[in-house]
Amino acid sequence: MNDHRTKRYIYITVLNVIITVSEFLGGIISGSLSLLSDAVHNLSDVGAIIISFIAHLISKRRSNQYKTFGYERAETLAAFTNGIILIIISIVLFIEAIERFWQPNEISGPIMLVIAIIGLVANVISMVVMHQAEQNNLNARSTFIHMLSDALSSVAVVIGAICIYFWHVSWLDPVMTILVSLFVLHEAYGLTKQAANILMESNPDIDLAEINKIVLSFPEIKNMHHVHVWRYSERYIMLDAHVNVAPELTAEEFEQLTQVISQKLITLGINHINFQVECERGKNHRLIETNHDY
Repeated sequence: MNDHRTKRYIYITVLNVIITVSEFLGGIISGSLSLLSDAVHNLSDVGAIIISFIAHLISKRRSNQYKTFGYERAETLAAFTNGIILIIISIVLFIEAIERFWQPNEISGPIMLVIAIIGLVANVISMVVMHQAEQNNLNARSTFIHMLSDALSSVAVVIGAICIYFWHVSWLDPVMTILVSLFVLHEAYGLTKQAANILMESNPDIDLAEINKIVLSFPEIKNMHHVHVWRYSERYIMLDAHVNVAPELTAEEFEQLTQVISQKLITLGINHINFQVECERGKNHRLIETNHDY
């Protein structure tokens, strides 16, 4: 429990359970779709936080003979799962808001406003708590986006409640819900895409031509081919490649050369490299081969 991120997860889980119960009751009593949608969103947050928390604990386990890379990608899986949950929720809320235009309910502005303000304060606190934890951690950032979207959702509900109370514009309730759902959809898509790219071992926007330029700047390296660059986790960007060298280059000389190349590649964000050394095989191959004949 000395892990600060662990404490943050526990704290915001308890806080969001309280928010969810309050908004469900307030939404039912007041008849506000915005408040109910915010409550559903908060309920999903509780599940998302629990998923993130469990993934965080799993990621701290050491590598073994079955998981030689370790468990860090558990957090990426959690981030991807949370992103999908957010996308589904935003679509459901959007559909419900459209339906409310044709089936309007009487809304109690004062109750809606009080509960919305309580939810806003709690959501802002949760967002602040997760702000430092989300730096350089996709899993924590997925939780932070949940908190951020909740805070903005609460702002929308407060604005809607004020307008309903003073000007009786009930149609603003589903409008605010639509706006919030679109924002959540946008944020969730970005998060899910980033997590998917990591899981698919995509190139994290590193210029392969620049990698080739750096490696081939050393005269001992004649050619580089079958290059793979991917982000394993927030901490590691890996490079795997075949390099052609002169037959007379010794293992000790290549080891020293690799260390120098590694220092050069760090400037691109690559902090783990693995070279397969070859002399003649593949010397005419390209950086990227479209077939699987390695």
